[in-house]
Amino acid sequence: MVEHLTIDTFKTKVFNFEANKDWKFEGQNPAVIDFYADWCGPCKMVAPIIEELSSEYQGKVDFYKIDTEAERELAGMFGISSIPSLLFIPTNEQPQMQVGALPKENMKQAISQVLKVDL
Repeated sequence: MVEHLTIDTFKTKVFNFEANKDWKFEGQNPAVIDFYADWCGPCKMVAPIIEELSSEYQGKVDFYKIDTEAERELAGMFGISSIPSLLFIPTNEQPQMQVGALPKENMKQAISQVLKVDL
């Protein structure tokens, strides 16, 4: 199940930037965040893939979406200038950003390599 994040839920589930200046992931499972906008064509192509992956990796990887129009502060924090942008967040390492619409196989490869999670 893909969850939409606001700035408040981001702070409790991903990173509390008010309490920590250095990256400290708040989640239990590795995560993928899809930065998108409703008007973005490539974002609409990625959305069903994200939904499929959230089912396939249920309980292993958490999937989130952030609307860059509604959450401009979050988009700015990550320097989002092109969408879709996908943030892959391992539990104990630095997150990695991938810009652009990725095919499903490339996303699975990133989940395996960056998040160290396989199906």
